[in-house]
Amino acid sequence: MTQFVVPDLVEMLSVVDAGARTSSDILTGPPFPTPHGRAFGGQVMGQAIAAAGTTTSADHRVHSMHGYFLRPGVADERMTFEVTPLHDGRSFATRRVQAYQDGREVMAMIASFQIESGGIAHQTPYDMAGITPPDELPSVWEKYGHLADSGRASWILARPFDFRYVESDTLLKVEEKTGYQRVWMRARDTMPDGDMLHAAALTFASDYVLIEPVLRRHGIPWATPGFKAASLDHAVWFHRPFRVDEWLLYELDTPVASNGRGLTQGRFYNTAGELVATVAQESTVRLPQN
Repeated sequence: MTQFVVPDLVEMLSVVDAGARTSSDILTGPPFPTPHGRAFGGQVMGQAIAAAGTTTSADHRVHSMHGYFLRPGVADERMTFEVTPLHDGRSFATRRVQAYQDGREVMAMIASFQIESGGIAHQTPYDMAGITPPDELPSVWEKYGHLADSGRASWILARPFDFRYVESDTLLKVEEKTGYQRVWMRARDTMPDGDMLHAAALTFASDYVLIEPVLRRHGIPWATPGFKAASLDHAVWFHRPFRVDEWLLYELDTPVASNGRGLTQGRFYNTAGELVATVAQESTVRLPQN
């Protein structure tokens, strides 16, 4: 018998009105258990996007979010989100979202929403030719599912997303010591319609592998004993509509690391080669000798 349950992604991103009414809206989101007991950053950011989206009109789409992790959260407790309207214009709306547990602020975010109105558009061409398609690559489950009963790979296998590495993965060892990688990603289950839900789900999933180019660059697999890492901030820009239950190519690279902090940039492409979202994050990495 496996030692974990794959969470329901839609339920995980469902936030409910807590009933409080001041100058801000108060909502709560369900917990997301993790092996280490700390709240997963993608969960906090994804639920924050979902919470902010409840305070805008239906024709607004989130186009960017920038958040800072202030202190670790607890994985087995609900998260409370305070959403404050900062601006409501003809085209743009801005919200501040603060996440709390036990009265302590865990994360602070600014999110911006836009009513689609057309205008200038361009993209640097991206050639999908030569990239191995996801159906020809093994899933993480196919590679490491034999570890399920032991519970050793629970954090890797109990994900509501299917990840398929174009290059080798970094779970047990680093075969290619480079700061660049590509991963196909898709939600395991079919998702309901709704741009806000899919944006929240992509934000949730983006945090799973963002640190991996930094680890890969320094030859550090996830299984390194005593290794610790933490996200410091997280930013996402949404460029065009997409679905997370359809394959997206997640291309990542790390341009710099300094003073124990590594910066990763990521780009999500659909199968047509269209850039749908851009991500950036800085993380800390600590090894036992540090």
